[in-house]
Parts: sequence; C-alpha cells; structure tokens
Amino acid sequence: MNETADALRIDVWLWHARQFKTRSLATAVVQKGRIRLTSAGTTRRIGKPSALVRAGDTLTLPRNDGIVRLEILALGTRRGPASEAQALYRVVEDEETEASHV
Repeated sequence: MNETADALRIDVWLWHARQFKTRSLATAVVQKGRIRLTSAGTTRRIGKPSALVRAGDTLTLPRNDGIVRLEILALGTRRGPASEAQALYRVVEDEETEASHV
C-alpha cells in the first residue's frame, strides 16, 4: 500500500492536470494506446487507465494538432483551478524532444 501512496492513476492525473475536460475522455485516450510513459529511463506505451504515474515521470501525449511531452512535477489531490493544475507539470521543450530523437 505504501508503494501507491506516491503514485496516482494516469487517467486521474491527466484529469487533475486539466489535460482533458473529463476523466472519461482521459480514460478513452489512454485505452487507445496514445500515451507513452517514461519512468526510470524506460519508455512504454500505456493502454490501461489504472497505470500509475509518479512525480518525475514524463508523459508523451497528443494535444490539439501535435504531440506534447509533460514532466510530472506533482500528483495533485483534486481537479482545481487552472493555476493549480499548471503546477502539476512542466512542458518539455521541443529542443529536448528533438535531441532525444537524434
């Protein structure tokens, strides 16, 4: 039980971080396999909304007409205002994304 104390379901975190309007939308995107999780140096495609994320993990997901990488800074305890949600993550810049593909 202690292992999950510092982790949160990916669908809940995406909803807390206001990446999706509803938790159901977040769940649907995860189930379609459109999100990659990088944790402890290992990248894998996530297909289950029950997958756990932790602070320090990086998510790669579709946003608008592109792809964005987010570093998880905190898990959050609720779906709060936008300012609170923005404190949960940091957008990894394109230069860092391009450097990892070279």
